[in-house]
Amino acid sequence: MVTRKSITGRFGSVAAGMLAAARQRRPDRARPTERRLLLEESAMRREALRHQQRMHWELLTRAIDDPSLAEVIDTYDKSIPAARRRQFLYANAWYTYLYHCHRAGLLDREELYRILREFFQSPVFREYWDATEHMRASLNEASEEARLGRMVDGLVQDLDEADTDEWWVVGTPPTD
Repeated sequence: MVTRKSITGRFGSVAAGMLAAARQRRPDRARPTERRLLLEESAMRREALRHQQRMHWELLTRAIDDPSLAEVIDTYDKSIPAARRRQFLYANAWYTYLYHCHRAGLLDREELYRILREFFQSPVFREYWDATEHMRASLNEASEEARLGRMVDGLVQDLDEADTDEWWVVGTPPTD
C-alpha cells in the first residue's frame, strides 16, 4: 500500500521563517514574496513526491526481480505461492502508480474509478486486493488513501453483486 510522510516539518518551517522575515523587512513587498515562497514550497513538495515515486518503483522492481529482496517487504500469507506474491508486488506497483496519478491531479476520482473497474477484471488484481485488506485496515481512516480504499472496496462489491457481464457499466463512479 502507499504511505506518505509529511515533509512540511522540514520545508514548512523554513518557509514560515522566511515569510515572517519578509514581512518584517518590507510589509509592502511581503505579499509578492509570500506568493513566491509558497510557490517554491509547492515546487519542493512536488519534487519530493516525484522522487518518492521513483524510489518506490525502483525498490519494488528490485523486489520483483530478486525473490531474496522481496522477502524484506513481503507481508502476504506465506501459503500463497512465491510467484503469485511477486505478482502482488507488481499489482501494488500499478495501484500505487494510479493512486499517485490521482494525487497529482492527472486523474480525477471518476477517471480513477473507471480505470480500476477495468483492473478488477483481472483475477490476480482481485486476489491482490483481498490479500492487502489487513494493510488497508491499518491506514488512518481520514487519509486520502483510506478514502480511496473504501471507494475501491465499494467498486469490488458492486462488481461482485452485478447481474451483468457488462462490467464497464457496473457501479456509480464518484464525482469530485
